[in-house]
Amino acid sequence: MAESLPLEMLTYILSFLPLSDQKEASLVSRAWYCAAQNALRETNVRYNIPVSSASLLAIKSLGLRGISCISLTNLDSSPTSQLVLQSVAYHLGPHLQSLCLGGGSPTEASFVALILGCPALRTLDLSGCNSLFTSGTLLAQPEMAQRVRQALSGLRELNLACLRNLADLSFNQLSSCAPSLERLSLAYCHLTFELGPAQVSISPQDYSPSQLSFRNLLRFVKERAGKLRALDLSGTGLPPEALQSLGQVAGLQLQELSLHSCRDLSTESVVTLCHQQPGLTSLDLSGCSELTDGALLAVSRGLQHLQHLSLGKLQRLTDAGCTALGGLRELQSLDMAECCLVSGRELAQALGSVHGAPPPLTSLKLAYCSSLKDASVLSLIPALGPSLRVLDLSSCVALSNQTLQAICTYHTHLSVLRLAWCKELCDWGLLGLEESSEKTALYPQVLQFPQLRQLSLSLLPALTDMGLVAVARGCPSLEHLVLSHCSHLTDEGWAQAAGSWPRLQHLNLSNCSQLTEQTLDTIRQACKQIRVLDVAMCPGINVVAVRRFQAQLPQVTCVQSRFVGGADLTLTL
Repeated sequence: MAESLPLEMLTYILSFLPLSDQKEASLVSRAWYCAAQNALRETNVRYNIPVSSASLLAIKSLGLRGISCISLTNLDSSPTSQLVLQSVAYHLGPHLQSLCLGGGSPTEASFVALILGCPALRTLDLSGCNSLFTSGTLLAQPEMAQRVRQALSGLRELNLACLRNLADLSFNQLSSCAPSLERLSLAYCHLTFELGPAQVSISPQDYSPSQLSFRNLLRFVKERAGKLRALDLSGTGLPPEALQSLGQVAGLQLQELSLHSCRDLSTESVVTLCHQQPGLTSLDLSGCSELTDGALLAVSRGLQHLQHLSLGKLQRLTDAGCTALGGLRELQSLDMAECCLVSGRELAQALGSVHGAPPPLTSLKLAYCSSLKDASVLSLIPALGPSLRVLDLSSCVALSNQTLQAICTYHTHLSVLRLAWCKELCDWGLLGLEESSEKTALYPQVLQFPQLRQLSLSLLPALTDMGLVAVARGCPSLEHLVLSHCSHLTDEGWAQAAGSWPRLQHLNLSNCSQLTEQTLDTIRQACKQIRVLDVAMCPGINVVAVRRFQAQLPQVTCVQSRFVGGADLTLTL
């Protein structure tokens, strides 16, 4: 009997299961429950805790289980929030390693008290917590700063993204309390740039109480160059001269750099960066609209150990820039979404290079690459290795059923597949047929993705109940499904398909004009794990049916139901 196995062995076995299956396994027996909790803890699952008095008992329970990674939502300066923070510090603090307060508004006093109770923190997310930095006095008292420095002595990652009130003084006060910092995010903070000799050095009297200056950040990087490994300056307006100054800091050996939407960066500055920081393993240049093929050529030649590359929204990138991608033999994820001039021909040749095995890609995103054609994608699909798990071809409007059938043939181990608005796809592609035929029973279905967790087929005007049933039979493990604007789907199709999706948690059926409340009843009976449902602008579903659905499934956290039955309503629990 499995229950007789030692707890350690059960934990090891369950650790191979997806998260949803681990949760289901925890219901089998007490022994499996304990083993599943151990497996969840070992995989650093983040627990989202809403700030309310009802959460206090759950916090105590999580503390008994040794949970080490949490996120607090709806945090403000109310007495309830302060009580929750005290409970977190007492029950979870001693072993808490990752804490996210993103978007919250805690008071300075309650925040400091929480941090003092969490001496094992490795990751702290304060993104959007503007209230902490409004006064500029956070950790201004030397005695308190010293105590916080002791508590944060092991902090490795600090997220300060989207802080409009962050200034030199408050940044220095907080960062000085984290001497072991390796990863820093200042994404979408307002950085000021004073280029020239003024940025070379900065004295304490030059610290700004109201602005976050690049020269102060540069001072920080110089002081921490030996330890700093990851930096996120996305959306800061970083100019080419500033990037050059950053890249040439003595002793700095970055592994990860994110420059998303730094629109002023030039191709020449990226070329220089690749010479300065050849050890980069992750680089995000998406949205840097001035970059051309030369930037990609420099990346491919200079960053031999690159594993993650994001090049989305580079409108000047062409096939010529893709030719050198074959040199990145360790590449694991590639994002080229919205690169509209890339047809895929050179990309297929580069990733399927004859110089050796293809790079071990696990994720490829080519959404909105409107120049992609079947011919190039059909060459690309077989070239991708068996490690591929995520494939996004959304809005590649010229792709046909041939592409879908190639995906079904070569990549049955996908966990995420997005084909939204690939408007040429139809049932016959899902069924593996060359053209419409009434004798579908004579043909085996090619759509077999036993490990697929997320699938997007929205805006497919030719998808009917026949295709829906094929998807249900071929993809039984789906947890996220998007079928919005599929106007041919009916209640009968859902009656046949829903039973195949017991794990379904997020379902989008907005603008499915033929569905009625009968589909809601079908989903309620068959999909017991459903958490989020979108039936907005479904004229056949009325408000009464939506309310009944939520009343009968209390675990549902959100039902989007704008304009159902002609009403304007959004229900959120």
